[in-house]
Amino acid sequence: MPKTALSSQEPDLSKHPFGVDVDADLKLLLSEGKRLLPRFDEDQVRRAFQFCVDAHKNDVRATGEPYYTHPLQVALIVIREIPLDDISVMAALLHDVVEDTSYSLKDIASEFGQEVAAIVDGATKIDDVFKSREITQAENYRKLLLSLVNDVRVILIKFADRLHNMRTIDALSRARQERLAHETMELYAPFAHRFGLGNIKWELEDLSFKVLNHEAYDDIKRQLNTTREERTRFIEAFARPIADRLTAQGLKFEISGRPKHLYSIYKKMVTQGKTLDELYDLFAVRIILETEDNNDCFLAYGIASEIYRPVPERFKNYISMPKKNGYQSLHTTVISNDGKRVEVQIRTRDMHERAESGVAAHFRYKAENGSTASWVGSADLEEWADWVRDVFEHAGEEAAEQLLESFKLNLYQDEIYVFTPKGDLRILPKGATPIDFAFDIHSQVGASCIGAKVNGRIVPLDHKLMTGDQVEILTSRNQSPHRDWIRIAVTHKARTHIRRILNEERRSLMLEGREIWEKKARKIDLTINDDDLERAVIKLKFDHRNDFFVALATGSIDVDEAAERILKVTTPHLQDQATDSDSTLTFTEYTAAARGDGGGVHIVGDETPNARVMFSYARCCNPVPGDDIIGIVTIGSGIKVHRSSCHNVRELQDKLKPRLVDLTWSARASGNFLAAVKITGDDRAGMLNEITSAVLSVANTNIRGVNIDAFDSLFEGILTVYVRDTAHLEQIFQKLRGIKGVRTVERFEA
Repeated sequence: MPKTALSSQEPDLSKHPFGVDVDADLKLLLSEGKRLLPRFDEDQVRRAFQFCVDAHKNDVRATGEPYYTHPLQVALIVIREIPLDDISVMAALLHDVVEDTSYSLKDIASEFGQEVAAIVDGATKIDDVFKSREITQAENYRKLLLSLVNDVRVILIKFADRLHNMRTIDALSRARQERLAHETMELYAPFAHRFGLGNIKWELEDLSFKVLNHEAYDDIKRQLNTTREERTRFIEAFARPIADRLTAQGLKFEISGRPKHLYSIYKKMVTQGKTLDELYDLFAVRIILETEDNNDCFLAYGIASEIYRPVPERFKNYISMPKKNGYQSLHTTVISNDGKRVEVQIRTRDMHERAESGVAAHFRYKAENGSTASWVGSADLEEWADWVRDVFEHAGEEAAEQLLESFKLNLYQDEIYVFTPKGDLRILPKGATPIDFAFDIHSQVGASCIGAKVNGRIVPLDHKLMTGDQVEILTSRNQSPHRDWIRIAVTHKARTHIRRILNEERRSLMLEGREIWEKKARKIDLTINDDDLERAVIKLKFDHRNDFFVALATGSIDVDEAAERILKVTTPHLQDQATDSDSTLTFTEYTAAARGDGGGVHIVGDETPNARVMFSYARCCNPVPGDDIIGIVTIGSGIKVHRSSCHNVRELQDKLKPRLVDLTWSARASGNFLAAVKITGDDRAGMLNEITSAVLSVANTNIRGVNIDAFDSLFEGILTVYVRDTAHLEQIFQKLRGIKGVRTVERFEA
């Protein structure tokens, strides 16, 4: 069937093959639009509705209703619950036309303009993503975010679309219900939260919860219904004295009880291990003030706190420090006269509108001022947009699961509020570390970070920041990120930059190592192609020839030794021997392999053929190549490698004797090893800077963390550094001992 533009003859809306009242639906749409939207082109919306009905006249929903009722309900949700503008209403009416009918985007653009067509196109592309079973969930996130870069209204319409689908989910098969509910809980609810659409987020969660755990949903709902009258009486009695005092102060207000949504109650029951009867804060009292003065909110808080005893640690001031999604309100918890905890939320009418509509409120206020609604121009939204753009700029370097993890951390995590030394506010996810703070300031600050002062006290890089902390980042131009930082950082921005820097450093080392190898190969007249070299280095226990090149560049393996070993494995008669030794092990040999060469350590006196053993280095003493070492055989975790002098081993020598094995370092032991250094001396200005500069002046040294305390005129500190071996560590010791005022430098054991 050829695609054609809208017919000049309007469909007969008074009749419909399904017997619905199309005229009544149109009247409802127009009346709601005129009532709730400041800018509403009635003629254009009427035409879009007629186009929608005509385009979907042969389509039926799973419920048996004519299909046009779905885009109609989506448009009504846009009007009532995410108040945007008439462009959004038209796009909502037409959002399925291109995907499900013979009309094209070109038809939409010619009839209703490019702006409407662009929003419809974005919504269609998102639908295409979900229909492809081969697209990963991380790519779904990426597609959703991509739609925001052009027009945020695309995702807002998709919220409305998903909300109506969830409201009518009972008509679908059980398998489709579960797929839709999982997707909604994992994808749409977190995005609704991030956009400040509190009511929609709660309803999406509850509707998904109903599908995924119907028994728990029904049980909680039944218990809440049983106690509804009791709760209503309690709220009225609780609110009455507050209302009387607010009235006496001449304030106009609305006060009401708000029961918490079912999924929130369920999560609290699970995390706290309590029954519904044991949860006191099942509802909140919300006070909405009809005022433009934010100070009136603090007056109302004072009144509530005078009448009822407040719980100090439960006070949250989101007015002075709004959430990233723009949410503002005062939250406090007080103890009622009968001992129950009640959450009280206090906000102005303007704050309430923005809390209900989230990001959509910015469009409405712009429209009221006569300007075109757009993403650009709102400072708080621009910060959100910058994060989106940063995601896309570097997304290609991340695996899908890493990208998904980053999105979830940023979308659905509690926030903390921390400050720079100059008092500038930074909002980070809960659990953020100084590394996250440093990269939030600037990528170069993050890359050169060696430590931080939190509230004037030096802390290690994995220190968890708290709301109210003042953070000063300590940097050095000789510092560079370590791979361990990826585990420490929690924000997408920090992890992305760390990975990129590490990848760039690795690429540089690979090129340097390749050049070293090629020079050596030419010198000994060795001709070997990449495939043969790959096979040879695998026999040397490298996973890939690039790892071999990196080892050459870092000095972890000597090029002369490497050349000699590669010549052996590439010599024909020695290759045969190597093949024999790699053949299938007998049972006796297999059981003995647990005591074989582990790649980093070797069990003394064992002649077992090359085999890997599971082992790990003890964190209490942090052994490095060159230390005398001993192993403790553990159940399920292989061998735990300790320094022979470790106090934990000495104290338990007799008890552990049957499980102790003598170890030596393997010739293949390479890489960076964590070592802790204890340093004491005279406290004076500039001492910390001299210590870090001394450590970083030793080639190929990275600082993992610095923690120093001062007592009167003395200081004591612990430095954790990455080293190759004890000789490397001794170089650091010598540098530290050369600092004026340093008294002792020694290995530290936890």
